[in-house]
Amino acid sequence: MTKLKLGIVGACGRGASFRAGCLATDRLTIHAVCDTNAAQLEQARQNLGAAIGFTDYETMLDRGDVAAVVIGTPMQFHAPMAVAALLRGIHVLCEVTAAVSVAECRELLAACRASRAVYMMAENYTYMRPNQIVKELVRRGEFGTPYYAEGEYIHELKGLNVVTPWRRKWQTGINGITYGTHSLGPILQWMPGDRVERVCCAGSGHHYRDPRGADYENEDSCVMLCQMRSGGLVKIRVDMLSDRPHAMTNYQLQGTNGCYESARAAGERNRVWLRAKSPSAHQWLDLAELEKDYLPELWTRHADAAEKAGHGGGDLLELLDFVAAIDGERSCPIGIHEALDMTLPGLISQESIVHGGVWLPVPDSRDHLLPS
Repeated sequence: MTKLKLGIVGACGRGASFRAGCLATDRLTIHAVCDTNAAQLEQARQNLGAAIGFTDYETMLDRGDVAAVVIGTPMQFHAPMAVAALLRGIHVLCEVTAAVSVAECRELLAACRASRAVYMMAENYTYMRPNQIVKELVRRGEFGTPYYAEGEYIHELKGLNVVTPWRRKWQTGINGITYGTHSLGPILQWMPGDRVERVCCAGSGHHYRDPRGADYENEDSCVMLCQMRSGGLVKIRVDMLSDRPHAMTNYQLQGTNGCYESARAAGERNRVWLRAKSPSAHQWLDLAELEKDYLPELWTRHADAAEKAGHGGGDLLELLDFVAAIDGERSCPIGIHEALDMTLPGLISQESIVHGGVWLPVPDSRDHLLPS
């Protein structure tokens, strides 16, 4: 079978980490790379095994002979770059978030509607082994009806704000939930068929200053409450400023017949209680005990390669789903609607926190076009 020629933009940064995942597939070949960092581009090209390199993205799209692109650039470029590729009929796997404004979401949605190419958002946290086991438990009915969940992304990155200045504006320079898809994404897959209908957001105030002595616009800990269409409730906390150990994969799920609490620190275990499987009403199970029967087949088939590819297996497994969607083997699991379901609540939270935490509706991309 002919391999798909892939272009990677952001090849000197995040894009470089897709090398292991691409090498582990039999349908992708890294053909072109792109980065504005001209000084390091040639080394990135060699490291990724690409035939050609570009410093201009649209030139790569027009002259690079690529069928698909991986967008691994800073988040403010995600939507414009995805739109540019889609309108040329080039498939897109884009890092999170899908967009940095509702207007960009509208433009991305329109491009997806106008294009026959596949768009997928690379929310790799949905593919992590524990999150996939919980998803399968939900699919088989072990949780009953899920109705409450929590997700937390606690990742102190004040130093990274200096090294990668775009973060200072787009992650900690805006109040509210600016980077919430890692927390919300898995939860939405644990509540299949549901979506966030309205959100409110509040923050904990400002307790840190940047190297210039200025307050970060983003309050230290921001919490977004999400009212689901089903009536369920989700709480999302994002904190990229507080001094403390990282805890980027904190989750809880409550259903009528089960609940889940992820490990919060090294040495702890992910624990689950299931009415039909736990020894008693008050006894937890180690989630790993259920792996043999509930880890999805995609994971078991590619486990060794997935573990080496990064982000808990996500960097490979999302590529496999992306290729399968291109080949028509299965539907795209995080297409435009799922991507915007994960992205839009955070964007609306930024408006809520400005207005004192008022509840605001979250647009549904399944409408013909998002409202202005």
